Amino acid sequence: MNGSQPRPRPPGGVLRAALCILALAPAGDAAGAQAPSRSERARPLILASTTSTEDSGLFDELIPAFERAHPQYDVKVIAVGSGQALELGKRQDADVLLVHAPAAESAFVAQGYGLERRQVMYNDFVVVGPPADPAGVRGAADAAAALRRIAAASAPFISRGDASGTHQKERQLWQAARLEPVGAWYRDAGQGMGEVLSIASEKQAYTLTDRATYLALQHALLLEVLLEGDPRLFNPYGVIPVSGARNLAGARAFAAWITGREGQALIGRYGVARFGQPLFVPNAQPSQLPPARPRPW
Repeated sequence: MNGSQPRPRPPGGVLRAALCILALAPAGDAAGAQAPSRSERARPLILASTTSTEDSGLFDELIPAFERAHPQYDVKVIAVGSGQALELGKRQDADVLLVHAPAAESAFVAQGYGLERRQVMYNDFVVVGPPADPAGVRGAADAAAALRRIAAASAPFISRGDASGTHQKERQLWQAARLEPVGAWYRDAGQGMGEVLSIASEKQAYTLTDRATYLALQHALLLEVLLEGDPRLFNPYGVIPVSGARNLAGARAFAAWITGREGQALIGRYGVARFGQPLFVPNAQPSQLPPARPRPW
C-alpha cells in the first residue's frame, strides 16, 4: 500500500466493541500468561556503590528518576564499601560504580578496569562520639589530634574495618596521627556505615562517618558531631563505567545522567526539605568545583 494513502478504519461500533473486549480481558496472551513487568522488560543495570549513598537515602531519589529517563534499564544496587565495589568491578560483576576512594579509583582506571572516572559530588567526613566526650575531642585542632586524644584516653572507637572509602580515610588519619590503633578500645566492625553508627551509639564510642549518613540516622543516635572542617575530611565521589561491562550502554547512560543537569540538580536538592541543608554537593560541572576548604555544614 502506498504510504500516502490512509489506512481503512473499522466502523465506530466495531472499534468500540474491540476496545471494550481489550479493557475487560486479563493482561497476557490467549494462553493466560501475564504481561511482563517493567523489570522483566528492561535490561538489568548493576550499580555497585557505597553504603553511605544507600544509607543516606539518596538512591531513593536518584534511581527512580534515572529509570524514568531511561526506561530500558532496571537498576539493581549493590551497597558495599568502596573497596568491595571496586573488586566487583574488577570481576565485571557490576556495570557501573559510584564510590568515594579517589586513589583506589584512579588506580582502578589506570589498570584498565574502568573506562574513566567522572566526579559527581562531595560532602565531608566528621568525627562523632558520645555527648559527654570523655576523650575531649571537641575543640581539637584537627582530625589527627582528635584521634590522638581518643587513643590516649583508650576511649572506645568503632572502625568500619571493611576497606571502604571511609575506612581508607580513617587509616590515612591514623597515619597522620603517627599511631597504630591497637587494644580493647579499638574495634573493627566490618560493617556498613549505618551499622557502625548504631554500634557506636550503643557503646557510646567514637567513629568516623560521612556527614550524609550521620544526618540521615541522627534521630536514632546518641552521638554528636565533635570535629569537622579539617580539609583532610573532604569526601569526593566518582562514577566509573566498568570496562567490558555486561551492560556497557547502560553504564555509560548512568554516568552521563548522574553528571548531567537532571542528576546534578537532584543531588543538590536532596536533603534540603528534610534537614534544611543538602547532604551532597554536586560538582560534575567545572562551575561546581569544590572550594579549597570543604564547608563544615
